[in-house]
Amino acid sequence: MTMRSSNTAEQLHPTARDEIESAVVRFAGDSGDGMQLTGSRFTEATALAGNDLATFPDFPAEIRAPAGTTFGVSAFQINFGAQKIATAGDAPDVLIAMNPAALKVNVRDLRLGGTLIVDTGSFKERDLKKAGYDKNPLEDGSLEKYQVVPIDISNSTMESVKRFGLTNKEALRCKNMWTLGLVYWMYDRDRKASADWLKQRFAKRPELAEANIAAMNAGHAFGETAEMPGIHGFRVKPAHIAPGLYRTVTGAEALAWGLVAGAQAVNLKMVFASYPITPASSILHTLAPLRSYGVTTFQAEDEIAAACAAIGASYAGSLGVTSSSGPGIALKMEAIGLAIGVELPLVVVNSQRAGPSTGMPTKTEQSDLHQAVFGRNGDAPVAVLAARSASDCFDVAIEAIRIAVRYMTPVFLLTDGYIANAAEPWAIPDVSRLPRNPAKFRTDPQGFHPFVRDETTLARAWAIPGTPGLQHRIGGLEKSFETGHISYDADNHQKMTETRIGKIQRIADDIPPQTVSQGPVMGKMAVVGWGSTFGPISRAVENVRARGHEVAHIHVRYIWPLPKNLGELLRGYDKVLVPEMNAGQLKTVLRSEYLVPAEGLNKVSGQPFKIAEIEEAILKHLGA
Repeated sequence: MTMRSSNTAEQLHPTARDEIESAVVRFAGDSGDGMQLTGSRFTEATALAGNDLATFPDFPAEIRAPAGTTFGVSAFQINFGAQKIATAGDAPDVLIAMNPAALKVNVRDLRLGGTLIVDTGSFKERDLKKAGYDKNPLEDGSLEKYQVVPIDISNSTMESVKRFGLTNKEALRCKNMWTLGLVYWMYDRDRKASADWLKQRFAKRPELAEANIAAMNAGHAFGETAEMPGIHGFRVKPAHIAPGLYRTVTGAEALAWGLVAGAQAVNLKMVFASYPITPASSILHTLAPLRSYGVTTFQAEDEIAAACAAIGASYAGSLGVTSSSGPGIALKMEAIGLAIGVELPLVVVNSQRAGPSTGMPTKTEQSDLHQAVFGRNGDAPVAVLAARSASDCFDVAIEAIRIAVRYMTPVFLLTDGYIANAAEPWAIPDVSRLPRNPAKFRTDPQGFHPFVRDETTLARAWAIPGTPGLQHRIGGLEKSFETGHISYDADNHQKMTETRIGKIQRIADDIPPQTVSQGPVMGKMAVVGWGSTFGPISRAVENVRARGHEVAHIHVRYIWPLPKNLGELLRGYDKVLVPEMNAGQLKTVLRSEYLVPAEGLNKVSGQPFKIAEIEEAILKHLGA
């Protein structure tokens, strides 16, 4: 979905509406209730209305959890407004709970006084027991601190679609569209894009398309005519967004497209070798149709095979890329060590999730930083980069490829479950203006051996097998610095180890100096983050600065090697606070490298930081 922003869009508002700056809405129900689909449709309509936005899809870990149980609840949250939106929102203003389980899992996040819309048609005794309720929460007074709007959405949906001759099961599946229509009315959203999408999705069964559209229109009409507390109309002005062509993009999509653009920038075909795993699989799904852009996708039999196939592709003169999440990355590590030893370009994407082991597959975390920087046998250094948002994945993917090819090294690219699934507006770039750094292959046989090096980067020569006069062999055994032959010499191993380390260290000469995202370049406190904590840290620092406190925000993209000026920059602050969705991994690295008294703010709940959590920690450390 694309939109053209011109800051001149106007809407007709036939009814009186309260004008608000922003709103947070969460849809929650069974994984079969279509909450992700509902959220994505509302996201599209909101983008077309010109609001800035950020989303947070929250999936259940169980693929086919029993209907009505708490561990089968799926939710989708969107924060949208007339100003810059940095996060998916701390607490929903409106929660739509399609059944008791969805209510039980999500109600604690609803802000005090927030609107709670519930489908009373799914609050029967059997439904309540499945969710673990002894009493009906709609009747026992436990929801008094919220504005409860009880609607029999199930029955209303059945009535709105009965003329289409659907089965009961098919008719009930339309209730997400009824709910969407109601929320469309509440926030003055246009239904046309959703109606068009439904007609396209159900082109082979037009009666399903018409039934879903009828349900959506019925929900909209209910909102327009119902006179009940909590059903109220709002208007959110379009945000001031720079003119251009925009589309909503998830982190997985942006990363996949960035890999394609990065491969073209170095003038290489790309082989993406992967094995399905949550939440990394979406990258493979996005890349699979892009054969016309020089992309080959390979779903391997396991993670080890995927990594080895990507290494083989790089050996043959393509760009090898492999992707997984933490457990799969652990399996790939021996092969990644091989890529370090043979010094071939390789991009390793880690869409981090909660661990250890299988952990919580659909929940987000940042706990693989140490794995990326240190997690191999021997002294085996690699470059590590981290994307900070969905749209940032595009640029970071291009940079990861540039470094991998220029320095003949594996590069880790860290995202996480939140970034991979979250969506935000993205200004579509002019790809013709992206920087190009074509890969250089060795063709001259004079003085060649496979580990002859570039004096500036220390990268070894890249010779495509079959190039006349450049026959060579590489492998996991240590090689001679002088000849490239197998060597067990002690002094040679010392030199090769130091050279591999030095090559990665020289990347620091080739990356931008660390900047301050906001605030002073020295002072009382720096809040240092990496990855997906960017949004909540940015807004928390902004809020604290507005109250007169001397606080800065520093966000690190280059995790290893770190920017050359970062240590000096951090030593300019009295306090350094590092919020991370782990037990303190970047904090440990900063303390080790720079001996700064960094303190951690750690969250490992599987959920992203809330702005209020970081703001409270900043004030506490300031003694305010």
